[in-house]
Amino acid sequence: MYSKEENQKLKHEFWVDFAQKYPRKWLLYDTKIKDFSFKFYVENTKAQVHIDIEMRNTELRMQYFEKLEALKNILEEEFVKDLVFEKNHTLENGKTISRIWVEKLNISVSNRKYWDEIFDFFYEKMNALELFYSEYDEFIKDIEK
Repeated sequence: MYSKEENQKLKHEFWVDFAQKYPRKWLLYDTKIKDFSFKFYVENTKAQVHIDIEMRNTELRMQYFEKLEALKNILEEEFVKDLVFEKNHTLENGKTISRIWVEKLNISVSNRKYWDEIFDFFYEKMNALELFYSEYDEFIKDIEK
């Protein structure tokens, strides 16, 4: 096992290597919707790409989630298969959010032999989600507040 410092250094190297392999600006938090973001997540058993809807206002959060749910068939047929739609996902800190995600199992950020596989997964899935968002963002943003 790695010490905390070694683990931090390894994760830093992972993200630097990812940025070098796929040098581009990702959408991530720049969706123009407050508390609606795209995220990369990796640990020692899996890698995930998320759409997180984190509004404190539950009704507003549900409206955005339902917009994405209405586009589920298009999203899965044309952009990313095997998505998981979670209306109520509880974070470690106890906060409830809505999350749509896809994952790759049986990989490890601690083992460099998996890095290219993780990088390719991240690029393929996040790129597809961003293409989807750029095509349907006006529909998604059209919420009654």
